[in-house]
Amino acid sequence: MLDKDILEQVSTLLAGLRSRYVMRAEVSPGHEKEGELEGFLADFCSCSPAVELAVERVEGGKLQFAIEKDGAGTGITFRGIPGGHEFTSLLLAVLNADGTGRNLPDGAVAARIRALRGPVRLRTYVSLSCTNCPDVVQALNVIALLNGGVSHEVVDGALWQDEVAALGIQGVPSVYADGELLHVGRGDLATLLDELEAKYGSEAPAAAETTERVYDVAVVGGGPAGASAAIYSARKGLRVAVVAGRMGGQVNDTVGIENLISVTATTGAALAAALGAHVGAYPIDVFANRSVESADFSQPLKRVTAKGGETFAAPAVIIATGAAWRRLGVEGEAEYIGRGVAFCPHCDGPFYKGRHVAVIGGGNSGIEAAIDLAGICSRVTVLEFAPELRADTVLQEKARSLGNVEILTSRQTVSIIGDGKKVTGILVRDLNDGRTDTIALDGVFVQIGLVPASGPFAGRVELNARGEIVTDGAGRTSVPGVYAAGDVADVPFKQIVIAMGDGAKAALTAFDDRVRGALGE
Repeated sequence: MLDKDILEQVSTLLAGLRSRYVMRAEVSPGHEKEGELEGFLADFCSCSPAVELAVERVEGGKLQFAIEKDGAGTGITFRGIPGGHEFTSLLLAVLNADGTGRNLPDGAVAARIRALRGPVRLRTYVSLSCTNCPDVVQALNVIALLNGGVSHEVVDGALWQDEVAALGIQGVPSVYADGELLHVGRGDLATLLDELEAKYGSEAPAAAETTERVYDVAVVGGGPAGASAAIYSARKGLRVAVVAGRMGGQVNDTVGIENLISVTATTGAALAAALGAHVGAYPIDVFANRSVESADFSQPLKRVTAKGGETFAAPAVIIATGAAWRRLGVEGEAEYIGRGVAFCPHCDGPFYKGRHVAVIGGGNSGIEAAIDLAGICSRVTVLEFAPELRADTVLQEKARSLGNVEILTSRQTVSIIGDGKKVTGILVRDLNDGRTDTIALDGVFVQIGLVPASGPFAGRVELNARGEIVTDGAGRTSVPGVYAAGDVADVPFKQIVIAMGDGAKAALTAFDDRVRGALGE
């Protein structure tokens, strides 16, 4: 049941609906959640005269509802009761179907979605407590709304545990496309669309908006460095474009932030929203949900091209694409992602309640993960390659004080072991004596840092051995007019506060070069 305050808020949001909607439910008599689903939907539908409930009694243990618009299906089905974080997904599904939602893509991305070959049957298993699940659910719902050949079913894994067990799911969100695993874990519209295009192809190029867009400065990346670079450039009166997968970048996936100076404590989601709002306060054109595929820096007017054919040109390009989770690269890792290999302890930790897990990595993220998991799991084994942990002292002390956390240093992960369905152990080498040992466990959380997202720029600017873009200390790369900032660059520490300063520095350097005529225009 929805409380009074929520009902009032939903009523306000649904007040302007232009179409009529039906929540068409299929419920099997005797299902333990039968009354709860009907009550939930009745409350939701009471918020607008444009939304009504239709319930059909069917056999087979069903508990689901589909959203219909003006007598036709939208392609979106919820199997379960979308409470918790998924309540927003339901609300946005209706608003987006009506054309008024906040996360509808622009014309170029919408054209790519419509060009996706179908039919495609998507099914996403979620946990209502998962903070990453709504991003994936909402992105796939948008794809279903815009492409009539795509359907999307959202499944509350807690209600269908036999199904989850049969599939060997140990991480959410888990997305299946026509019965095959497509995606596990964090994701955004740009990433998911890329994966669907790779699997199914497109009917035609997304030609609706592939003309070249010309700016004074093109910033690639929407995280702290990219947002800072865009704001500083705009404040100089320049025409600025931000080309990014999502505003906030990797910050969106950070749970707690307590070292952003002057901000005692915040969350990644809150900071990402604040970055977007700050960028939005300036005349900056933001092109979200883009994946940059290639770059051409051979001419005075530099160009970056996003998937789908969009090209952004400017005499100054600031690369602030950040970094992504680093993988171990050992046997068994890729095979068991989502089935025992995980990257997010906050989302996937509950799947391992009362079980033994390993955390790979002894830096801050690894030890923080171990501390979090210790409250859920029966035993947590931390494996660190180096002779000593690299985490802050306060975190090390906390971890060592926990009775169910063991810390093993000088340990190399050789392979992940499984039975074909799930992880059963990990093979580890002791670097002190060279002996290997198999540790029986149920899950492995990989926390070994980040890899710079410099791929599209390899061969265009100089990279170091770690794949970071080499800069001169002021943000300049090996190519005049091209700058790099934040985690993608060779800055010594990967921190939000440093990335922000780095973005500002790159923008000021680019402006100084512009004034001096050093961009090659």
